[in-house]
Amino acid sequence: MEFKLSKALNRLGTETAFKILAEAKKLEAQGKPMIHLSLGQPDFKTPKHIVEAAKKALDDGHHGYVMSNGILECREAVVRKIKKLYNTSVDPERILIMPGGKPTMYFAISCYGEPGTEIIYPSPGFPIYESMINYTGAKAVPYDLLEDKDLKFDPEKILSLINDKTKLLVLINPNNPTGSFVEKSKIDYLAEGLKKHPHVSILSDEIYSRLIFDGKEMPTFFNYPELRERLIVLEGWSKAYAMTGWRLGWSFWPEKLIDHVNKLLVNSVSCVNAAAQYAGIAALDGPDDSINMMMEKFTQRRNLIHKLLNDLPGVECSLPGGAFYAFPKVIGTGMNGQEFAKKCMHEAGVAIVPGTSFGANAQDYVRFSFAASRDNISQALENIKKMLG
Repeated sequence: MEFKLSKALNRLGTETAFKILAEAKKLEAQGKPMIHLSLGQPDFKTPKHIVEAAKKALDDGHHGYVMSNGILECREAVVRKIKKLYNTSVDPERILIMPGGKPTMYFAISCYGEPGTEIIYPSPGFPIYESMINYTGAKAVPYDLLEDKDLKFDPEKILSLINDKTKLLVLINPNNPTGSFVEKSKIDYLAEGLKKHPHVSILSDEIYSRLIFDGKEMPTFFNYPELRERLIVLEGWSKAYAMTGWRLGWSFWPEKLIDHVNKLLVNSVSCVNAAAQYAGIAALDGPDDSINMMMEKFTQRRNLIHKLLNDLPGVECSLPGGAFYAFPKVIGTGMNGQEFAKKCMHEAGVAIVPGTSFGANAQDYVRFSFAASRDNISQALENIKKMLG
């Protein structure tokens, strides 16, 4: 008898950055020098007071299961931070603590996606959005960010894609992979337009909310209370507090979904480990000095990589407005993104990600992470410049 698996598994995508990391590490093991500009994680250590809080939690005996929705004190810390940042109040019962950001994507898309429905998402965008939409059997409907020279979404275009089959709109701001940042006026326009489509829920990925350049403020969807009963906000500790490996995130949910998503948590991960949650409390209630220091360094790196990329022949790069990514167009070099990234790795010793990892429409682009030292960024771009001749 033939061994058959679910056909849905064939619709799952992946996150290519990890494959590129593995390939780059293999070349390093063979003696090839490599500068890593592929992974999307801060190159800083988790602040000491956060680490100490996790140690104390372990010393205090927090070794067992906790509530699936998260320790109440952790959810209350999230509520305090939302109040401090955005001057809005939310119920801690509407907050769920997650093992990172991806479970929120997985659960949100699972709640709405099924054959016969449509889900709108950004392209290029974080690859798990499209992967999960396809997995559920829903139709993935992309909105193209490349039509704008600054790689920002057009709210009118997004609204034009909505029909009676649309169940969910996925947004990310600031954006991964483009580094673009959409300001409040456009978010206001989109939110106003969404009032006319009460059947459409919103997943707002705000994981890079604390990593915005030039002193600009985050235009969070918490600003629109009239949308809150169909709003999911994805947030967490990974990017702002350099805690990617801790697998700790939080999300805000409509009241009608809380019980369903809590069941999904129980059926999958049970709960997030207690020590990580106590570390999360220390992060949210503690000082923001580490974020401010990180943003000073990221601003310097952004300016450096933006200049050096635009100095390369045949390369065009817009100025990132948030996160820690640059997304240059490289087709002017005579290579598409796949060819350019491969040549960079094997000839220049620089690991970057081809644009098609984030959407089929991004074949002319590559993603650079500038979560690396200025020396490494300068050396990487010097290597690429020599490669291009």
